[in-house]
Amino acid sequence: MICELEDKIFDVQEQDFQQLALEIFNLQYSHNGVYRAFTDALRIDPRTVNNVASIPFLPVSFFKNHEVVTGTFTPDVIFESSGTTQTGNSRHIVKSAGLYRKSFSRCFELFYGLAKNWCIIGLLPSYLERKNSSLVMMVNELIGQSGHADSGFYLDDLEKLADLLKANQRASQKTLLIGVTFALLDLAEKFQFPLHHTTVMETGGMKGRRKEITREEMHKNLKAAWSLNAIHSEYGMTELLSQGYSFGEGLFKCPPWMKIILRDEDDPLTVKERGEGRRERSGLINVIDLANIHSCSFIATDDIGKLHNNGTFEVLGRMDSSDVRGCSLMYTS
Repeated sequence: MICELEDKIFDVQEQDFQQLALEIFNLQYSHNGVYRAFTDALRIDPRTVNNVASIPFLPVSFFKNHEVVTGTFTPDVIFESSGTTQTGNSRHIVKSAGLYRKSFSRCFELFYGLAKNWCIIGLLPSYLERKNSSLVMMVNELIGQSGHADSGFYLDDLEKLADLLKANQRASQKTLLIGVTFALLDLAEKFQFPLHHTTVMETGGMKGRRKEITREEMHKNLKAAWSLNAIHSEYGMTELLSQGYSFGEGLFKCPPWMKIILRDEDDPLTVKERGEGRRERSGLINVIDLANIHSCSFIATDDIGKLHNNGTFEVLGRMDSSDVRGCSLMYTS
């Protein structure tokens, strides 16, 4: 059954999303001990779960102390979050690295086209310093798919990176610079020049390296340094196998197999419906990631978000009681 469901994930249509989500819920309730125990503790009868709003969402913190797996398997890889010394790391036990590659490759192609059309540069020093980063695996794979001679990771040699970006600008080479926030700000402070053929994508993350600033201020600084109209962003986390992307202004979109819904800040079991007309809703972000079929596809994050009627969403910050983590450490104004 799980193979049949897996085959449907990346071709799911909007009208079929709820049915596939419910099928995956029943699979995970039956074969994921942690998720089943959580659902039972809430006294939710799985037979009454008949729409997306009634699906229980597992708190993301469970990944710190439990093995959240559906079925029994030997994992291809175990991803770990950056976390902190005090709180520990989340561990995402991944059955199939190939499924993760398929998810981020299909998503990248959906939003940005084929990787082979880009020179892809990773500026992720804090992530490269540790093992088992899902972000590093994703960027490394996209670099390989790019095939461009100058695609690769750059660490502390910002001058060399600046020279490459200038050369790509002169050659009108389509370039993607994907970087952790503090490193992009370091680069922007030292080197200012037009980057009209480069897309800059920030992944979040200050990690105590700099004074916290709003996303709006950070984007303003980067745009000014490189004469850009917009800064792109990635929304992902260790516990998921899919990502959302923003083409600017902090407005994210998801691939068809990923969906954002909001829950009430005071009642975690209450889902907030989208407002009518121009009204928008704010709340805590729940993520449905159908690609996470071998773990848990229904994750209650600690992020505060706003959901717009056109399906885009914003990340406004984090709950005060949540852990400080490598991604999503910035707040909008």
